[in-house]
Amino acid sequence: MVIVLYALTALLYCGLAFHGWVTRNPRLAAAGGPAGGAASAVLTANGGPAGVAGGRGEAQPGWWHLLMAAVLTSHGMLLHETIFPADRMMFGFAFALSAMLWLGVGIYWIESFFFSLAGLGLIVIPVALVASLMPLAFPGSQILGYAAQPLFKLHFIIANVAYGLFTLAAFHAFLMLMAERRLHGFKHTPARPGNGTAKAPANEWLGRWLDLLPPLLTLEKLLFRLIGAGFVLLTLTIASGLLFSEELFGRAFRLDHKTVFALISWAMFGGILAGRHFRGWRGRVALRWVIASFGILLLAYVGSRFVIEVILHRL
Repeated sequence: MVIVLYALTALLYCGLAFHGWVTRNPRLAAAGGPAGGAASAVLTANGGPAGVAGGRGEAQPGWWHLLMAAVLTSHGMLLHETIFPADRMMFGFAFALSAMLWLGVGIYWIESFFFSLAGLGLIVIPVALVASLMPLAFPGSQILGYAAQPLFKLHFIIANVAYGLFTLAAFHAFLMLMAERRLHGFKHTPARPGNGTAKAPANEWLGRWLDLLPPLLTLEKLLFRLIGAGFVLLTLTIASGLLFSEELFGRAFRLDHKTVFALISWAMFGGILAGRHFRGWRGRVALRWVIASFGILLLAYVGSRFVIEVILHRL
């Protein structure tokens, strides 16, 4: 049963990834050429009208949404069967990454009903494919005896949803940095003789990929919504861990490396939101802080478990 779910999940992700890459050129043509998305983002960033890329909805066919629902169902069943075999709970860094990307894809799918995010899907779906298969290579063997406790289940669900939100936020920030760098290059490209307009370099596959993204202001709005929701859930995760440590984990609270990294990332994400609200932070500085904060959050569990399981071979 588990092997069938692995194969089905991988097959569905491959189908979605193939569809995304094959159809990217027709989307660019519909948007007015390779430079259309960049020009739209420039106009929107300067207060002008948004182009085609900023429209509502991703204009995906109905079967695409059905396929997304199918892959999320298959991946979710796979996580349940592998993390909760019988009456036990197996977990490790590979399971954590798989769960994070599963939730990230789910959030991306919900977003796709309201915003054009084809460019984001070109990276999120392949990464989710890899993450879904990682438990095959790194099965982990951490048996959690307290997994049946209702309070722990709530803590576990909230923590993983927070991780999923921050995972997608990190993808947003990474793509926004790339798109912003492309926009700066687009603005400073010398004008072509005869038409007085700048044009992005031809045959630039990375640029064509970024042209599928919505305008930067739309991405920025989505990014801080994700961070705000993730921050609330991360706060609940840390609070439940601190207040109910003995009931959740069978021991009194200890300030270990996982808790330290979680608190540091919580403070950094809180600082980003505060800076955005009070100082109007935006642009490269804010985006780099988002990626750095996510990196610290990864160290809180995924990084530490990777060191223990893979490098130190301690299970």
